[in-house]
This record gives sequence, structure tokens and C-alpha cells, in this order.
Amino acid sequence: MAPSSNDGQEKWTTLVHNGVIFPPPYKPHGVKMLYNGKLVNLTPEQEEVATMYAVMKDTEYVQKKTFRNNFWNDWQKLLGKRHIIQKLDACDFTPIYDWYQNEKEKKKQLSKEDKKALQEEKLKQEEKYMWAIVDGVKEKVGNFRVEPPGLFRGRGEHPKLGKLKRRIRPSDVTINIGKDAPIPECPIPGESWKEVRHDNMVTWLAFWNDPINQKLFKYVFLSPSSSLKGQSDKEKYEKARMLKDYIGNIRAAYTRDFTSKDGAKRQIAVATYLIDKLALRAGNEKEDDEADTVGCCTLKVENVKAIAPNSLEFNFLGKDSIRYENTVEVEVPVYKAIIQFQAGKRGNDDLFDKLDTSKLNAHLKELMPGLTAKVFRTYNASITLDNILNKETKEGDVSEKLVVYQHANKEVAIICNHQRTVSKSHGAQMSKLMERLVAFRHPERAENRFGQGQKGKASAGRCRWEAKEKLDSGSVGGRR
Repeated sequence: MAPSSNDGQEKWTTLVHNGVIFPPPYKPHGVKMLYNGKLVNLTPEQEEVATMYAVMKDTEYVQKKTFRNNFWNDWQKLLGKRHIIQKLDACDFTPIYDWYQNEKEKKKQLSKEDKKALQEEKLKQEEKYMWAIVDGVKEKVGNFRVEPPGLFRGRGEHPKLGKLKRRIRPSDVTINIGKDAPIPECPIPGESWKEVRHDNMVTWLAFWNDPINQKLFKYVFLSPSSSLKGQSDKEKYEKARMLKDYIGNIRAAYTRDFTSKDGAKRQIAVATYLIDKLALRAGNEKEDDEADTVGCCTLKVENVKAIAPNSLEFNFLGKDSIRYENTVEVEVPVYKAIIQFQAGKRGNDDLFDKLDTSKLNAHLKELMPGLTAKVFRTYNASITLDNILNKETKEGDVSEKLVVYQHANKEVAIICNHQRTVSKSHGAQMSKLMERLVAFRHPERAENRFGQGQKGKASAGRCRWEAKEKLDSGSVGGRR
């Protein structure tokens, strides 16, 4: 049963929508893979999963042992014990990969008219799912598409990398809708919804269990631009605004407790300080099959290194397996307390052994109504943005203010440890850029490598490169 996030307030009176749209059924392509050099017959279900793996042939994922092992374990269940395929290393997915690349190229070669027609047809099929009527007002739905089956990629070194994300069916989906509204028609003939609810205390339209982690749920909400979503966002930021009136007393209180004789109270004080100062997430205990990520309350001794005279070096995997690496100067009592918390413990022991997230949040609610560790992140991110914008945007035109905003946004990202992952095509893009750079600077190498036909292009490229260097150095026309 999904958590309702019920705060005791009605969110809507009437709600009408058309449910969710499912990915199309799998269409077998009939291309055979090789096993020990021989063509192999696969059922459509087996072929579908083999294709999921084949199309990832050039990605970093298939180089990871965890990814390959998890894929093989799940695919082997579909193959069955008596199937000719008995080990992954003897499989050659190249024929399927080549077919996939050929299909991609065909799509690229479509005319603009054909691409436009396909896009229009897609929009036509999705149009009715894009909108909901909330209390008589037409609102856009955020994500009404059910994710197609595939191999789990995750982020970082997740222990479930490569596992099969099964196909979600209507029988997995719970719909939430108004009592007097027509129940959305199930888009797959012969199937039905798992459940239909009429809960006006929540804002989700539908949910289903995550196919990889059954304890998590995938929700369909209204879009961020909707009035309901805007209201929930407003409440979140109002809570952070309220913290502004309490923050002085809260900081004074946890500072006093840095040296408390009560061990639990001292750990709460130091944890609250770290959450406030570094915008750390609170952290929750993880199951064995979940990514080994931590937050403040679940830090291990090995995640924090004390550096004299009063600095702490943090190194751990945070949410979404994003590594948090930071060395920060802290209050001397905090530094001493951390050393005390680490004394006599091994590297994988809990740093805060007298504390967990529920205890911390219970304490915080005593300091301010509704206060949780998460509110500190919102507060510190918001006030940082606000301070920079107020300080630096009093003068200047729109373009100059945009630069200031981008700088402020970057500072917030640093505080919250928001990082972009390296794109999957980064390596190939860098290789191409290096080749072009060599051609610009050394046209004779381009001639030797690509032949006489490339000489003109390389020479022209070099001229452009030299011109750019002159401009950058300020040597053209006496201007920089």
C-alpha cells in the first residue's frame, strides 16, 4: 500500500483524468544472435531482453561485472535450464546490435515531413492523457507515461545494475480519481486496473511499485506548473521561510550541546550542525540489495577524517550514488566531538551510534513545528540564492542579471552537491574534438591521415584557428 502523504487537508473536490499510457507491446525483429559462433533461436520474450543488452554493447555498463551478472541471472530465468545458451561469455549479440544501428540510421534518414507526421501521430495518441480536470480547471499532467521494460542502469555502482525491469501492466497500477468521475478506460484490452481509489487527501493520480525496488513507488502527479503542485511547493518554501525566524535559537541550542555530557544529545547537536552547515541529507538505513549510500545519520567512521587543527574531510556516496567529497573547517568542539565518536570504533561502524533519522527529526520538531532535516537544505539553498541575487542584481541589464543568476544557481548546486553525470557519449565527443584540434593546428597530419581531399579543409580550419588565437590574445586591430 502506497504512503498517502496525508497532512489531513483536502487537496481537491473533483478530479477527472484518463489514467496512464503504456509502452507499445514488443515487436520481434527475428534477428538471431550467435552462441559459440552458431545462430540461436529465441522466443519473443527472450529476444526482447537480449536486444536490451545488445543495444548497450558500446556503453560502459556492459564492462561492469555487476551489470553482466545481474543481466545473466535474469535472462537465464527466461532461457530456462535446458536452453543451448549456458554462459554469457560465449554469446555474441553483434547481429542484433547491427540491426539496431541500421534501424536508428533509417530513422535519421526520414524526411522532415515523415518525422513531423510521426510526431503528430504520437501527440494525437497521448493528447487525452496530458490533462486532468481538477475542481473544474484543466491542469497539465506531469508524467503520464509508464516506463518501458529495460535493464536497470541506476547511478554509480548500484548492486542491482543490469537487472531486468519488467513490463508494468494495468494490473500493477492503482488509479486515484473523483468518486463521481468516470473510471479511466484500461488501454490494454482484456486487462484491468489493480485498484481504483477516491482519495482527495493526496495529489497523485496513479502509482505502481518500482519494478526494481518493490519498497519504492512510481507516482503520476500534475505538472510543476499546476496549481496543486504549486501549492505543495509553496508550502515547502513557506516552511523554510519559517525556519528563518527560528534558526538563531536553533543554532544557539545545538552549539550549547556540543559539549553536553549526554552522549545522545551531543550526537544530535553535531549532526544538526553538519546538516545545517553542509546541507547534508539525513540518511536512512539501507537493505543489503540497495546502493550503499549514506546521509548524515548513517555516516560510517571511515567516511569522515579529522584533520588537525579543526577540519573534517568527508568522502561518501550520497543520494543516487553521487559521491560527496568535501573538506571543511568546523567549530573546534565539533572537531573534538567527532574524534570522540570515532574512538574505539572500526571503519565501517556507525559514527552516530546513538542516533537515527527518526530520533533526529523528532528532536527537530520540538524546536519548530514541522521541522525536519530536509527543511535545512531548502532553507540554506534558498537563502544563498536570495542573498546573491539581492547583492548583485541591483544594477545592470537583463543579460548581466542572467549571469548573476547562473552564478547564484551554481553556488546553490555546490551547497546541495548537485552534480551532472558524465554523458555516455562524452568519450566519443572528446575524441572527435581532439581530432579536429589536431587538424586545425597540424594540417599536414590531417593530410597524411585523411588523404589529399582533407587538406583544404584542414588548412581552412587552421586559418580559422589562428584567427581565433589572435582575437583571443588581442593582437587583431589593437582590440581584445
